[in-house]
Amino acid sequence: MTTPFSFELLATDGAARRGVVHTARGDIRTPAFMPVGTAGTVKAMYLDQVRDCGADIILGNTYHLMLRPGAERVARLGGLHKMIGWKHPILTDSGGFQVMSLAALRKMTEDGVTFQSHIDGKRYEMSPARSIEIQGLLGSDIQMQLDECTKLPAEPDAIRKAMELSLRWAERCKTAFGDQPERAMFGIVQGGDNEIMRAESAKALAEMDLKGYAVGGLAVGEPQDVMLAMLDVTCPLLPADRPRYLMGVGTPQDILRSVGHGVDMFDCVMPTRAGRHGLAFTRHGKVNLKNARHADDHRPLDEESTCPAARGYSRAYLHHLIRSGEMLGAMLLTWNNIHYYQQLMQGIRDAVEAKRYADFSAETEAAWERGDIPAL
Repeated sequence: MTTPFSFELLATDGAARRGVVHTARGDIRTPAFMPVGTAGTVKAMYLDQVRDCGADIILGNTYHLMLRPGAERVARLGGLHKMIGWKHPILTDSGGFQVMSLAALRKMTEDGVTFQSHIDGKRYEMSPARSIEIQGLLGSDIQMQLDECTKLPAEPDAIRKAMELSLRWAERCKTAFGDQPERAMFGIVQGGDNEIMRAESAKALAEMDLKGYAVGGLAVGEPQDVMLAMLDVTCPLLPADRPRYLMGVGTPQDILRSVGHGVDMFDCVMPTRAGRHGLAFTRHGKVNLKNARHADDHRPLDEESTCPAARGYSRAYLHHLIRSGEMLGAMLLTWNNIHYYQQLMQGIRDAVEAKRYADFSAETEAAWERGDIPAL
């Protein structure tokens, strides 16, 4: 018998929540960070490494996978899990954000969006039902509604138009998704940086009785305090017994603070992208391995880390690899970064359970503020 999708709230500390999402492919401990596997791969990592770092779930990208290799092909190959060799939960986004940010000559109507591929210029149509169909072909465990994401800053009329269209699309996605006990479809709260529209969107989605809810349209250029203010408006209006997912966020500080405003799930390309560009995230904050101060430093990135990439290689070697453009440099720093993000999430989960989230947050941010170890 397959496990039906559900969310269990285990502990709270203020607005911070500790829970578990139960799925047919395993549990997701929350708060959770989902490494982004855009095109069926978490860039520069083996998936068993991703799992060993502590990830319970990864993210796949509907837009990229529908263009290449194609959703129907993935289905013929047994689904995304089988194709990439990942036996655990996968969340797929709807493709809406990538259409906004990557596709050319896009046209938005009530029926959906028509756009040109950024790869070969081929024209595609994506309706709410087609987005859900594609995600079903991929076989993801958590599927996102198609939405219209507005870049900030934006005029109130544009924000309202996108928010209301996204609500109508949520209804159509819910109908297309149907009854799938072992899977979930999440609605996406929109409304830009407008508190009234955020509240309207959250209330309307809550009435749809979905299995989970995402907060979208943030981390698109607004200051952190605006993002947190929108969470304060949104999260209390969402059902307490459903998971809350803040899309595309973010830095370690963004995640740490957003947990304190009621968020359960996160994803972002930052740890992988930063690793490919010579930037490491550590308990001492960010470390730029391109910097010449590391050229003669025999010490590891973090001698107390349990990640082999952080403790098993000298800073001098990592600096050499990055400056030489060697692939191994990107692989090692990505490994370190994904590991650090997962360690941060475990620390957050433990702190919420122990009701010391505020102390943990203060201690963690103080360590980042002190910065890296002194140069030799």
